[in-house]
Amino acid sequence: MSASGGGQMLERDEESENEVRRVDQENINKFGRLNARLYEVRGERDGLKKKLERIDDASTELMMGSGDTVMLLLGDAFIEASEEEASEFCDAEVDKYQAMVDSLEEEESAILEEQDSLKKELYSRFGKSINLEEK
Repeated sequence: MSASGGGQMLERDEESENEVRRVDQENINKFGRLNARLYEVRGERDGLKKKLERIDDASTELMMGSGDTVMLLLGDAFIEASEEEASEFCDAEVDKYQAMVDSLEEEESAILEEQDSLKKELYSRFGKSINLEEK
Protein backbone atom coordinates (compact mmCIF):
# COMPACT_ATOMS: atom_id res chain seq x y z
CA MET A 1 0.00 0.00 0.00
CA SER A 2 3.04 2.28 -0.14
CA ALA A 3 2.62 5.10 -2.65
CA SER A 4 6.34 5.73 -3.01
CA GLY A 5 7.48 2.13 -3.22
CA GLY A 6 9.30 1.99 0.13
CA GLY A 7 10.01 -1.66 0.89
CA GLN A 8 10.32 -1.35 4.66
CA MET A 9 8.49 -4.00 6.69
CA LEU A 10 6.48 -2.95 9.74
CA GLU A 11 6.21 -4.78 13.01
CA ARG A 12 2.84 -6.43 13.56
CA ASP A 13 1.81 -3.87 16.21
CA GLU A 14 2.69 -0.96 13.87
CA GLU A 15 0.44 -2.16 11.07
CA SER A 16 -2.94 -0.55 10.67
CA GLU A 17 -5.92 -2.86 10.63
CA ASN A 18 -7.94 -0.33 8.66
CA GLU A 19 -9.49 -1.62 5.50
CA VAL A 20 -8.64 0.33 2.36
CA ARG A 21 -11.84 1.93 1.19
CA ARG A 22 -12.45 3.07 -2.36
CA VAL A 23 -12.05 6.73 -1.33
CA ASP A 24 -8.72 5.87 0.32
CA GLN A 25 -7.46 4.19 -2.84
CA GLU A 26 -8.60 7.17 -4.90
CA ASN A 27 -6.66 9.49 -2.58
CA ILE A 28 -3.55 7.28 -2.80
CA ASN A 29 -3.82 7.28 -6.60
CA LYS A 30 -4.36 11.04 -6.64
CA PHE A 31 -1.26 11.51 -4.48
CA GLY A 32 0.75 9.40 -6.93
CA ARG A 33 -0.48 11.38 -9.94
CA LEU A 34 0.33 14.64 -8.16
CA ASN A 35 3.79 13.34 -7.33
CA ALA A 36 4.42 12.46 -10.98
CA ARG A 37 3.23 15.90 -12.11
CA LEU A 38 5.42 17.54 -9.45
CA TYR A 39 8.52 15.95 -10.98
CA GLU A 40 7.42 17.06 -14.47
CA VAL A 41 6.85 20.63 -13.29
CA ARG A 42 10.22 20.77 -11.58
CA GLY A 43 11.97 19.42 -14.68
CA GLU A 44 10.23 21.91 -16.97
CA ARG A 45 11.00 24.77 -14.58
CA ASP A 46 14.68 23.83 -14.37
CA GLY A 47 14.93 23.65 -18.18
CA LEU A 48 13.35 27.08 -18.55
CA LYS A 49 15.70 28.54 -15.95
CA LYS A 50 18.66 27.27 -17.96
CA LYS A 51 17.24 28.95 -21.07
CA LEU A 52 16.85 32.17 -19.09
CA GLU A 53 20.51 31.98 -18.06
CA ARG A 54 21.59 31.53 -21.69
CA ILE A 55 19.47 34.49 -22.79
CA ASP A 56 20.93 36.59 -19.96
CA ASP A 57 24.43 35.64 -21.10
CA ALA A 58 23.53 36.67 -24.65
CA SER A 59 22.17 40.01 -23.41
CA THR A 60 25.41 40.64 -21.55
CA GLU A 61 27.41 39.90 -24.70
CA LEU A 62 25.20 42.30 -26.66
CA MET A 63 25.80 45.07 -24.12
CA MET A 64 29.55 44.66 -24.53
CA GLY A 65 29.25 44.76 -28.33
CA SER A 66 30.52 47.50 -30.61
CA GLY A 67 27.21 48.43 -32.21
CA ASP A 68 27.61 46.15 -35.23
CA THR A 69 24.96 43.88 -36.61
CA VAL A 70 24.63 40.45 -35.07
CA MET A 71 23.24 37.13 -36.22
CA LEU A 72 20.07 36.18 -34.35
CA LEU A 73 18.93 32.55 -34.26
CA LEU A 74 15.20 32.22 -34.90
CA GLY A 75 14.09 28.61 -35.11
CA ASP A 76 16.55 26.92 -37.47
CA ALA A 77 17.69 30.07 -39.29
CA PHE A 78 19.98 32.97 -38.53
CA ILE A 79 18.89 36.48 -39.42
CA GLU A 80 20.90 39.65 -39.35
CA ALA A 81 19.76 42.17 -36.73
CA SER A 82 21.08 45.28 -35.06
CA GLU A 83 22.28 44.97 -31.47
CA GLU A 84 19.27 47.03 -30.38
CA GLU A 85 16.84 44.67 -32.12
CA ALA A 86 18.63 41.67 -30.66
CA SER A 87 18.49 43.21 -27.17
CA GLU A 88 14.76 43.84 -27.54
CA PHE A 89 14.30 40.25 -28.71
CA CYS A 90 16.25 38.96 -25.67
CA ASP A 91 14.15 41.12 -23.32
CA ALA A 92 10.94 39.75 -24.83
CA GLU A 93 12.23 36.18 -24.51
CA VAL A 94 13.19 36.78 -20.87
CA ASP A 95 9.69 38.09 -20.14
CA LYS A 96 8.08 35.09 -21.89
CA TYR A 97 10.23 32.48 -20.14
CA GLN A 98 9.98 34.19 -16.76
CA ALA A 99 6.17 34.14 -17.01
CA MET A 100 6.35 30.41 -17.75
CA VAL A 101 8.68 29.81 -14.78
CA ASP A 102 6.35 31.80 -12.50
CA SER A 103 3.37 29.75 -13.68
CA LEU A 104 5.21 26.46 -13.04
CA GLU A 105 6.26 27.63 -9.57
CA GLU A 106 2.64 28.45 -8.76
CA GLU A 107 1.59 25.00 -9.97
CA GLU A 108 4.34 23.40 -7.86
CA SER A 109 3.11 25.27 -4.80
CA ALA A 110 -0.50 24.17 -5.43
CA ILE A 111 0.59 20.54 -5.87
CA LEU A 112 2.58 20.58 -2.63
CA GLU A 113 -0.37 22.10 -0.79
CA GLU A 114 -2.74 19.43 -2.10
CA GLN A 115 -0.24 16.67 -1.29
CA ASP A 116 0.06 17.94 2.29
CA SER A 117 -3.71 17.76 2.64
CA LEU A 118 -3.78 14.19 1.28
CA LYS A 119 -0.87 13.18 3.54
CA LYS A 120 -2.72 14.39 6.64
CA GLU A 121 -5.84 12.50 5.64
CA LEU A 122 -4.06 9.28 4.72
CA TYR A 123 -1.65 9.27 7.67
CA SER A 124 -4.53 9.90 10.08
CA ARG A 125 -6.29 6.84 8.66
CA PHE A 126 -3.34 4.46 8.12
CA GLY A 127 -0.56 5.73 10.40
CA LYS A 128 2.78 4.04 9.73
CA SER A 129 1.20 1.49 7.40
CA ILE A 130 1.53 3.90 4.50
CA ASN A 131 4.61 5.71 3.29
CA LEU A 132 4.10 8.90 1.33
CA GLU A 133 7.55 10.38 1.96
CA GLU A 134 10.35 10.55 -0.56
CA LYS A 135 13.53 8.64 0.02
